[in-house]
Amino acid sequence: MIAVIQRVTEASVKIEGETAGAIGQGFVVLLGVGKDDNEEDIDWLSGKIASLRIFSDEEGKMNLSLKEVDGRVLLISQFTLHASTRKGNRPGYNEAAKPEVAIPLYEKMIASLQQKTGTMVETGQFGANMQVSLVNDGPVTIIIDTKNKK
Repeated sequence: MIAVIQRVTEASVKIEGETAGAIGQGFVVLLGVGKDDNEEDIDWLSGKIASLRIFSDEEGKMNLSLKEVDGRVLLISQFTLHASTRKGNRPGYNEAAKPEVAIPLYEKMIASLQQKTGTMVETGQFGANMQVSLVNDGPVTIIIDTKNKK
């Protein structure tokens, strides 16, 4: 799984002009589910996201987690994170999981994040054409790949 985590002051996602999910302070997580991903990836990644200390403390240091600032998560599925641009100019998506694999893992990620953060996770809709609006705070953007745990 690949996650792009953006620290935000606010964010929302619209589908066909209607707001599907919105948060104040927290994380927008763009999640790409790969064809080799499994529940171990979900457990590790959701724990990492819930514990990530990238909010500023009283001294201005990035030292606080999502829970410590009463933050929320807006989770958006994004298969394009698995794009390959090796050959030509049209990206290939062979590493992205097919919907029959990706949807159950995406839904399990929602549940795992809710359990580990102790708050409801807002979402878009898997496979939908979505418009995501956000105010990236910092800007702070972190990329995590469960197949490259560094």
